[in-house]
Amino acid sequence: MSREFSKIKESLASWSEIRQLLRGGEQGQLVPVVIPKDRRGFSWMILIFLAVYFAGMAVLTDWTVLAALAALFFLVVALLTMWRRAIIEIEEGTTGVRSRWGAIVSTLPPGRHYLWLPWDRVDAVVDTSTEIPYSAPIVACPTAENVPLKSIEFFLKFRIVDPVAFVRTIGAGNFDLVLSSAVQDAIRQRSRRVNTERAYDLRGSDVGDMQDALNRQLGRYGVRVTGANIPDVQLPDQYQQHLSTREKVAKELQAYEREWELTRKRRIDTLLMEIERAKKTRDARVVEVKAAHNTARKDVARMLEEQETEAQRVRWEIEARGRAELTAAENEAKALRRLADSYRDNRAVLQYELARRRLDVGATLAEKAPQPLVVRTQQGGGDSALSTLLLAQLLPRISANGGSLGAQPPTT
Repeated sequence: MSREFSKIKESLASWSEIRQLLRGGEQGQLVPVVIPKDRRGFSWMILIFLAVYFAGMAVLTDWTVLAALAALFFLVVALLTMWRRAIIEIEEGTTGVRSRWGAIVSTLPPGRHYLWLPWDRVDAVVDTSTEIPYSAPIVACPTAENVPLKSIEFFLKFRIVDPVAFVRTIGAGNFDLVLSSAVQDAIRQRSRRVNTERAYDLRGSDVGDMQDALNRQLGRYGVRVTGANIPDVQLPDQYQQHLSTREKVAKELQAYEREWELTRKRRIDTLLMEIERAKKTRDARVVEVKAAHNTARKDVARMLEEQETEAQRVRWEIEARGRAELTAAENEAKALRRLADSYRDNRAVLQYELARRRLDVGATLAEKAPQPLVVRTQQGGGDSALSTLLLAQLLPRISANGGSLGAQPPTT
């Protein structure tokens, strides 16, 4: 890591050295501005005076032709010298600052320009296209616990966007002091916001806010910071040892975590294999169960079909038996109906025969009926002893003969 700040300066050089100084610097220092040596002068005026002198001699003396040729020669040489020294070539990627009588009047873009008047000159050639790198190692930066860090290296890139403001306002030498001061202030403010143990987090951290703050400070000088970062941070020796121990423990922890991760993966793989095997077994059993289920369904369907066939047969038998019994019952009912009809037809005959027999029985009974015995008694005297005696003699005879005594003469 670099232990020194980058240095910015401006140099005085001839036009032929400007390109090398702007691109490569000088003795390890950055040269964004070069002041060109003005090679023009008034020597061409001497040639003009000589041309005028010889022109006067051509008019006043007899050496007319020679004097005129000499005057013409010096005039041409003077014009060539003036034209050659008026040429200004600005390198690509740079900008020339033009002044007149010491006052900046304009800028010159890259290319060839002509400055005919001696009081017009290029005060400076400024590199306006290159992003100039700048390194600033800041030492003894205190942290939030007021522990000074060994060093913080800050790296930035800037570009001169307004060469007139840069040359007129500050210049390269003063800009080096301003930039180093601004960078140190920004770095120290940043380090104050972090703890010592987390100082390494500054490496590669986002420094956009610092870049914006630097742009606000340096914008009035015509400079814009295009990039910035913190490439390295060095802690005090004690903290470095502490962090090395922490890193060692962290590495051991990482190794243990990796080992545990491998073990966990192996166990997971084993469990997954067991689960897959169990799934295959389950699938096989499911297939068997489905096959058994299908077989059972077929058996049940066959049994149901057989039962249905048997039930149909039984139903047909019952229906046939019922139809036969119904037919027999209907036949019996018809027979009974015919018998009843015959009974009804024979009823009158039977009644006639019954009536005839009754008459016969009545006649027979009338013939065998006992003759009444009238015992006359005295009126109002009640039963006599004679009637009572007669009844006592006749009753047993009537009972023995079945209720008939034959014809016996009545007794008075």
